[in-house]
Amino acid sequence: MNFKNKLQKIFFFLLIIMPFNVFAYSDYVVVGGNNIGIEVNSKGIMVVGFYEVNGKSIGKDSGFRIGDTIIEVAGEEISSIDDMVSKIDSKMNNNTVEFTVVRDGLEKKINLQLIKDSNNVYKTGLYVKDQITGIGTLTYIDPETKIFGALGHEIIEANSNLKIEVKDGKIFKAKITGITKSTDRTTGEKNASFDESITYGTITENTTSGIYGKYNYEFDKSNLKKVGNPSDIKLGKASILTVLDDNNIEEYSINILKINEDSLTKNILFEITDPTLKDKTNGVIKGMSGSPIIQNDKIIGAVTHAIVNDNAKGYGIFITTMLKEGEN
Repeated sequence: MNFKNKLQKIFFFLLIIMPFNVFAYSDYVVVGGNNIGIEVNSKGIMVVGFYEVNGKSIGKDSGFRIGDTIIEVAGEEISSIDDMVSKIDSKMNNNTVEFTVVRDGLEKKINLQLIKDSNNVYKTGLYVKDQITGIGTLTYIDPETKIFGALGHEIIEANSNLKIEVKDGKIFKAKITGITKSTDRTTGEKNASFDESITYGTITENTTSGIYGKYNYEFDKSNLKKVGNPSDIKLGKASILTVLDDNNIEEYSINILKINEDSLTKNILFEITDPTLKDKTNGVIKGMSGSPIIQNDKIIGAVTHAIVNDNAKGYGIFITTMLKEGEN
C-alpha cells in the first residue's frame, strides 16, 4: 500500500468516528413553563447614557458612545463598576484618565478629563451598567446534560439596543405578583418578586436564540416530552405553558397560523385563542418569552416575540434551534 492510500484510509476512518454536525441533545426533555429571575454580568462596563457636569457633556464630548464597553482603565483590566471607580481614583493623572473601550468589535482608546461638581466630587459624565436583571420563562432542561434553555431570544441592553456579552450570570426563583395588560400601543408584562437565595442554574451564553447554561437545582425527570422537529409542526391547534399567578404553570390554547423555516427566531406565527389568557393579559406579554409551545404532546418551540398593535398574535422559535445552540 502506498503512502497516499494510507492517508485516504486514515481520513475515511476519521470521518466514521468523528461525524460532522452531530448534536448530543436528548430526544426527550424536561419541559419548563415556570418563571425565572435572570441576572447577567457583562464582560466590561457598558456605557448606557450621558449626563452634564457643570453644564458640559464631558463623556460624550470626549468620544464615548452609547453601547461602548469599557474594558480597561489606564491600561488595567476592570471587572465591575466598583473596580472601575477604584482604578480611576488611583490612576488619574492631572484629572485625566485613559479608557479602553470595545466598539463594533474593535478596541479604542479614549482620554477623559474628569470635572469636579459643585460638591467637589470628580464626575465622568457617563451613565454605566455592569449587570442586568429581569424576568423570563424557562423553556427546557436536558435531563442528561442538565443544559437549560430559556427566553428564545437574546438579552439586550435597553438604551443601546445591543446584545449583552455575558461574563457570567444566574437564573433564580421568581414569583408572579401581577399582570400589566397589553394595550393597542404597548406590550404588557408580568410583574414579579425575586428570591435570589434560591438559584436554579448558571448562565454561560446569551445568543440570538436564547440564554443557556447549567441547571443545578433539583427537577422532575418524569415531566418529559418528546422533541418535535420542524417537519412535525402543523397549522392549527397547539398550546403554551406559562405562569400568570404565583408559580402556577398553566396550559393555554393557541392556533398556529404560519411556519417559517427561513427566520432565525420567528419560526412560528401563532394567535392566542384561550379566553382565560386573553382576559388576563390581552395578548402576548413581556416575561412570557421562553414559554414552551406544545403540539401533539411534543415540545415544538418557545414563545419569543409579541406583535405590537396585534396583541393576540406572537412568534415562536423552533425548539430544535434552541437545543442545537445549547449544545454549542
